[in-house]
Amino acid sequence: MRRRRVIYVPGYDPFHARRYRELYRKEAQAQAGISGYEIAIAGRGGDPYGWSVRARIEGTEVESEVSVLGWSDIVKASMDRGLVQAYLQALRTLRVYVGSGALGGVLRLRKGPAIAAIYPLVVLILQLLVALVFAAAVGWAIASVAPGGLALAGLAVVPPVLTWFARHDNLVLARYLMHNFAFSAQFGGANPPELEVRMAEFAEVVEAACRSDVDEVLVVGHSSGAHLAVSILSDLIRDGRLAGTRPELSLLTLGEVIPMVSFLPTASRLRADLHFLSASDALVWVDITAPGDGCAFALCDPAAVSGVAPEGQRWPLILSAAFTQTLSPERWKALRWRFFRLHFQYLCAFDRPADYDYFRITAGPKTLGDRFGHRTSSASAIRRPVSRQRSMERRDAR
Repeated sequence: MRRRRVIYVPGYDPFHARRYRELYRKEAQAQAGISGYEIAIAGRGGDPYGWSVRARIEGTEVESEVSVLGWSDIVKASMDRGLVQAYLQALRTLRVYVGSGALGGVLRLRKGPAIAAIYPLVVLILQLLVALVFAAAVGWAIASVAPGGLALAGLAVVPPVLTWFARHDNLVLARYLMHNFAFSAQFGGANPPELEVRMAEFAEVVEAACRSDVDEVLVVGHSSGAHLAVSILSDLIRDGRLAGTRPELSLLTLGEVIPMVSFLPTASRLRADLHFLSASDALVWVDITAPGDGCAFALCDPAAVSGVAPEGQRWPLILSAAFTQTLSPERWKALRWRFFRLHFQYLCAFDRPADYDYFRITAGPKTLGDRFGHRTSSASAIRRPVSRQRSMERRDAR
């Protein structure tokens, strides 16, 4: 295999795609130094934004073109909420997840994502309590120096304190996570209309790649991008747009959080897509997570746990990145409690690499199927159906 198109679908991320180019450049060089291969990155820009990769891995020279299907503008717009709106949004999101049974299903699978869902509300409440304590202190100070003064004037400090917390959310990521879950919950699991429009544009990019002169088209969906990738490829295959002679089509999902959406009541489009794609012979689908990633549904078969696995299910192949083994004890110790950083470890270098190497997959001489076709799913894979919501009627699709 000599030529590849890599199409990366990011998760809920407000940052521009150039962030992923810099991450790829830095980590690819680190992994090449550890693993003893050659890799070079060149900027390309364009629409969609991307970069070129030339590598000599496993004795073979390979050229790869990487494109990032950006939707950061949609993410940023969804995060534009005032102080009061943020609290109302958090309460509405919690109501949707609790009322639909989605949160209960998540708790029966993995505690990490459930904690990540509850964490933002807890932090927001604590921040409000801190602001009210400041308000009470200011009110007491006013009353002590001016006995007839208006103690309620202390409440004026509440908005500035909450604004300070919002400006420093990068330290705790409470508001970011709240917006992330709220984005999925706002339509009960159905994609917002503007996202459906963007996904249709993304599908055109994948379709064009499948008409190009390459050996493999590799679609990579990370975090929330995993469920977008599933739906994009399902639409293309179901509509017959990838029929005929074409490159090998591969789907790699990393750190997936699909149940956070597929367990919601109106996520019937996603459930139908999971049902369809997991039985398709038009692609190879490998899902890689790690129990050390507390933000992902580690080793969970997304179709099966959503209760929509078909007869004769083929995909995904469930594998573990095994952070505790592929990272040295020193590296694991340094990253263990950096939950958000660990959620991006799939895109980074490993100092004790095993079968999973993001740069061999995206720039090496083997297709995804050739690289992992000999493997069977992890013995620890979770396939018990736990979702209460299993409708696959596509009334909310496209």
